[in-house]
Amino acid sequence: MTAARFLVVLDADSTLIRNEVIELLADEAGRRDEVQAATEAAMRGEVDFSTSLRSRVAALRGVPVEAFARVLGRIEPTPGVRELTAAVHERGGVVGVVSGGFHEILDSVAPELGVDRWRANRLQVADGALSGDVDGPIVDGAAKAASLQEWAAELGVPAHATIAIGDGANDLAMMAVAGLGLAFNAKPAVRAAASLVIGPQDLSQVIPLLP
Repeated sequence: MTAARFLVVLDADSTLIRNEVIELLADEAGRRDEVQAATEAAMRGEVDFSTSLRSRVAALRGVPVEAFARVLGRIEPTPGVRELTAAVHERGGVVGVVSGGFHEILDSVAPELGVDRWRANRLQVADGALSGDVDGPIVDGAAKAASLQEWAAELGVPAHATIAIGDGANDLAMMAVAGLGLAFNAKPAVRAAASLVIGPQDLSQVIPLLP
């Protein structure tokens, strides 16, 4: 594999895209309010992410797989995201996304937005509908940090040439191991821990920080 000059890794929900996908799926089950409250608590770091995700996915039980197409139609890319990924590529970098969200949506959204590699959770399906369980190990904060380090090693990118961008408590570990940790559209605890806080909600603001 060709070495890259640097690596930028983003969170997906409320970072790469403006939405929280699990809340859009919960709309399909008529349970958005309860799932939204649980998501907010998890992003603030008030509850364990994996435990919270399992409880929120349980609320999606019975949602038909056809709902994925409807959710995809509601996805809003974050302003500036295409400009950012293009700028990374022009400078010889690679863009990764590691998400506590879901491959079922990210597999369509990520390549369209110029993302080179991505990792997320998978939803278990039975008889054409969501079972209410996660399929496989959960992508949590530790998995996000490990993904950044693994991709950097594969690409021959030193730690100081990595940038992590996130908004929630489960992004803190990834931001801590990166050369530069950027809080974007972030909760207070994340803003406090970040190297820099980026705003307003436009990812093209990251471009001047690229190596």
